Amino acid sequence: MTDQEFDILDELYFVVSYAELQSKLGLPEPELREALRGLISMNYIKCLYPDQDTEVPFDPDHFEREGHAYYFLASKEGLLSHNSR
Repeated sequence: MTDQEFDILDELYFVVSYAELQSKLGLPEPELREALRGLISMNYIKCLYPDQDTEVPFDPDHFEREGHAYYFLASKEGLLSHNSR
């Protein structure tokens, strides 16, 4: 896990919107999206859309178009990995 991915997981103990995450971390959008894709591929975070209560499977095309409207939450695997570092 990269330092960037670790920092993202650090923010996802509770549901956080894409905009909040970007604001808190100050990452450029392409870097944030790439790091999120990596965490999603490892099953470390859950994607929530169109609201913070609806989990959706990751769809790269939809994420590219609507990623700014997503919410995220660390998964159990993500929390375990984050806490073991």
